[in-house]
Amino acid sequence: MTLRIIPERYLSHVQGLLRIATTLLFLQHGTAKLFGYPHVAMFDQMKLFSLLGAGGILELVGGALLLVGLFTRPVAFILSGEMAVAYFGFHALEAFWPILNKGELAALYCFVFLFFSVAGPGKFALDRE
Repeated sequence: MTLRIIPERYLSHVQGLLRIATTLLFLQHGTAKLFGYPHVAMFDQMKLFSLLGAGGILELVGGALLLVGLFTRPVAFILSGEMAVAYFGFHALEAFWPILNKGELAALYCFVFLFFSVAGPGKFALDRE
């Protein structure tokens, strides 16, 4: 016997909601880097042609595509890779544990995007399968 709080017929709906909620949170990183909104002091002197600038472009464009559910699988795979690079290239150099190196979000985004690259967009997507 399995205990299901949400009936199986609604799993695609919840998957779509997870995609939308995740990308709304993720988009803030791109807008903060590229447009200064919301303001994050660390990005004040950021140059567009830098690793952070390239990350901001990926976060904005990729986040917008994922939000509407367009090209979900390849975009999610690319963003998963971006977050793996962010974690191992920046956060993991500071300390081993994610709670100490402030890499929890990067690691979580990496695996959530990896999930969408395999499972697809769920409901409420333009490229619904």
